[in-house]
Amino acid sequence: MSGFQSVLIIGKVWPEPDSSAAGKRMMQLIKILQSSGAKVTFVTAAAQSEYSLNLKNLGVSTAEVRINDSGFDAYLSELDPDIVLFDRFMTEEQFGWRVGEHCPGALRVLNTEDLHCLRSVRQQAVERNAVYSDDLLLSSDMSKREIASIYRSDLTLIISEAEIKLLKDLFKIPSGLLYYLPIFSDPIDNETVKKFPAFTERNHFIHIGNFRHPPNLDSVLYMKNEVWPLIREQLPDVELHLYGAYPSGKVTSLHDTSEGFIIKGRADHAKGVMQQARVCLAPLRFGAGLKGKLLEAMECGTPSITTEIGSEGINGSLEWSGYISNYDEPLVFANRAVELYSNMKIWNICSKQGFRIINERFTDLKLMDVLIDRLSELRKKLEVHRNQNFTGSMLMHHTTASTKYMSRWIEAKNRDQNKAKE
Repeated sequence: MSGFQSVLIIGKVWPEPDSSAAGKRMMQLIKILQSSGAKVTFVTAAAQSEYSLNLKNLGVSTAEVRINDSGFDAYLSELDPDIVLFDRFMTEEQFGWRVGEHCPGALRVLNTEDLHCLRSVRQQAVERNAVYSDDLLLSSDMSKREIASIYRSDLTLIISEAEIKLLKDLFKIPSGLLYYLPIFSDPIDNETVKKFPAFTERNHFIHIGNFRHPPNLDSVLYMKNEVWPLIREQLPDVELHLYGAYPSGKVTSLHDTSEGFIIKGRADHAKGVMQQARVCLAPLRFGAGLKGKLLEAMECGTPSITTEIGSEGINGSLEWSGYISNYDEPLVFANRAVELYSNMKIWNICSKQGFRIINERFTDLKLMDVLIDRLSELRKKLEVHRNQNFTGSMLMHHTTASTKYMSRWIEAKNRDQNKAKE
């Protein structure tokens, strides 16, 4: 028995597993928690889209909530969950003090998806043409917010081993507050491999990524301006097909059939188009977490060329399924992409290496079972756990004292404005 029966997930957005790795990750978390026998409820202040998954069909209760609304307090008290999972630190900032006040015995779990502070600081460095450093990360206001959220939480789920190391080594987060839980894949056996199109049956390059995600948009612009023209010079008949949810007008304006730069938009079946492509391009200049589409490329036997940031946390000590190249050397990046696209022997080796990475690093379902055990143990000794995390208790005290009254003030202001409109 898991020792808990009710789990409340407070989401940043409604899950869209076909639009982003974050959506896929959320669905895996829901299934893990349901497997323990717990009843899962999902709430969010975000609006649904036509692509939001119908969670009720999966046996998940749902509700829409509002930020800075005391009505959530009564909802919390009535639900009385054993565990509350916050999807990303901004959600914990908004709702964490309410959970602490109205459900003090509930285990507070933070799901980071990626370290937002790391992605933000890397983005700022690229935009300012500066060199990223740990000092920039330590001085970032977002770092202070996110690390505080991790301390306030009883356990934080981290998707990347690289980020686990960063949190322990740079920010000195105690290991007892962190849990490594990657995106999981199904094992790939020989029979599955035989079903994938071979080198000669595939054509063109592919890039997949939600266009609303800044690292993806930046990589598309970088490819358009720096990398793709160099590839096209050597492979004039080859195209780059760019898929992703929510393409803006800025993105669609990049479409140019004469240059083979083809904006496809949302893919109805991402793995289907990935299997038809010969090489996946992902020259990410900033980002954090695990890059879901690079994992998906490996699952489809599609070699890729990316940067160190793109590969971070994925291959560990194993060779990459393709090439890792510096984004500030576009000619080198382009030449390696051409070689990977043109050399069948190298392509076959890299394709098999992707299967190895998936099978050895992302199919360990024991991590799911261990998580349930970890949550159960934490609930049993929650008071001791929190006493040992004095920094978190201190931050929770001050957050409740400050954020609570700011939220109450905003709520009162909104109420007065609504009355004035009547």
